[in-house]
Amino acid sequence: MGRKLSGLAQRYVAALRKHLKQSPQATPPRETAQGLGRRAMALGLETLDLARFHEQALITLVLPGYSSSTRETMVRQAGKFFAEAITPIEKTHRTAQEANAHLNQTIQTLNRRSVDLAASNQRLQKEILQRKSAEKSLRKSEQHYSQLLEQSQHMQEQLRLLSRQLLSAQEEERKMISRELHDQIAQTLTGINVQLATLKVEASVNVKGLQKKITRTQQMVVKSVDIVHRFARDLRPTVLDDLGLIPALHAYMKGFTRRTGIHIHFRTFSASRIEQLNNDTRTVFYRVAQEALTNVARHAHASLVEVNFEKLPKAICLKIKDNGKSFQAQRVMHSKRNTRLGLIGMRERLEMVGGSLGIESAPGKGTTVQAQIPLANCRGGGGANALRANKS
Repeated sequence: MGRKLSGLAQRYVAALRKHLKQSPQATPPRETAQGLGRRAMALGLETLDLARFHEQALITLVLPGYSSSTRETMVRQAGKFFAEAITPIEKTHRTAQEANAHLNQTIQTLNRRSVDLAASNQRLQKEILQRKSAEKSLRKSEQHYSQLLEQSQHMQEQLRLLSRQLLSAQEEERKMISRELHDQIAQTLTGINVQLATLKVEASVNVKGLQKKITRTQQMVVKSVDIVHRFARDLRPTVLDDLGLIPALHAYMKGFTRRTGIHIHFRTFSASRIEQLNNDTRTVFYRVAQEALTNVARHAHASLVEVNFEKLPKAICLKIKDNGKSFQAQRVMHSKRNTRLGLIGMRERLEMVGGSLGIESAPGKGTTVQAQIPLANCRGGGGANALRANKS
């Protein structure tokens, strides 16, 4: 490598000497000068390296034996040669600079595109997250609507079942009233009519037995009146409207014990406070007690029932507890084929006035029915207002 550089330096001095021997206005031999430049590039030299060769050549060729004016002319003439020699290197530098500039511009463009791509990617990820969230919300909404649809279908089924049960119960009630009217009232009235016809015939013949037959006829009339009164009490006890809830319950429970032999212990926290309840609330409490005791007589095989009114902080509670057989209360209340129409009726009556029904039943502990109505719905016109509010 050293010999190549030395040889290049010698060629440069020789070429420059030849150029300086020409006239000062002569053009440097382009092929010779640029050829040296290309040789320098081939050896990996730069402009500065070639400038050292040029400086050394000037020291060798110009300094010794020349006047100052001649030296200046030779230096300018040598500068033209040097400019031609470094042309290939400068062209390469310009090309490299242009390539670097183009590369930098390309890099900047790529950077901008990378930034744009990153922003687009971020927007895409955000959109993906939003779509996933929307899909999740849609799935939840579909599940919610499916549950609502299932609940609606279940409620429709319950309503259809309840309607059938109500129609069946209504028909049974009509059948029972018809049978009672035919078997008791109609027969008693027929007997009275026969007795009256007999009295009409015997009034003119046998006066002695007339008094006894009149008494028997009066007894038949009294029996008929009692039966009619009993029907009326079962449909709507007048004592509930005339005297209040407590006397109506006392009367009903007295007749219940007489008919069934089941004893009842009845307690209340304040009879006067109970009678201050509005008419809707008193009616609901009466019907719940009536239905609960009817269920005890039909199903519980109990010997004792406790009926208590309790005042809670924000409600009034009626408890009916028996010592009879238990049943699976929750299963019966939520069964799709609920045949306990009385339980449904109690719950519906309580919900109409904003109340709630609770049933607890366990083996060996009997059954407890709890009817609870908020105090806010028990005062003044609260029952009717609550009913309207619930409907709205």
